[in-house]
Amino acid sequence: MENALSTKNETNQNTSNFLPNTLESLLQINWNSMEPNKELEKALESKFLTPSKFSMEIETIVAKEGMNYIDAICYYCEINSIEVDSVTKLISKPLKERLKYDAISLNFMKKTSRAKLPI
Repeated sequence: MENALSTKNETNQNTSNFLPNTLESLLQINWNSMEPNKELEKALESKFLTPSKFSMEIETIVAKEGMNYIDAICYYCEINSIEVDSVTKLISKPLKERLKYDAISLNFMKKTSRAKLPI
C-alpha cells in the first residue's frame, strides 16, 4: 500500500512539473502558421490531374483540333500515355453529358435509351 502511495505522489510531482512547461510551449505556437498552405495546394494541383483540369484539357483539344469529345479523350490519353479506363474518375458531370450527346449523334446510343455510358 505504501508503495502505491509513493508512486502516486511521484506521478503527481512529475505531472505538476510537466504542466507549466507544456502550457508555455503551447503559448509559443504560432497558430497563424497552422492555416492551409496555399503554395502546397497549388503544387499538388499542378502535379496531379484533377477533374476540373482534365475537363479544361479536353475542352481545349475539342476547340483546337475540332474533334468530338470521345475522340478528344482518346487523343489526350494517347498523348499522355494514360489508359482510357483510368480517366473515368476524372470525367465531370458536364463532360459526361457532352460525351452522351456525342454518343447519340454518332449513333452509339439511342436518344430514348436509358442506357448509361460505361464511365
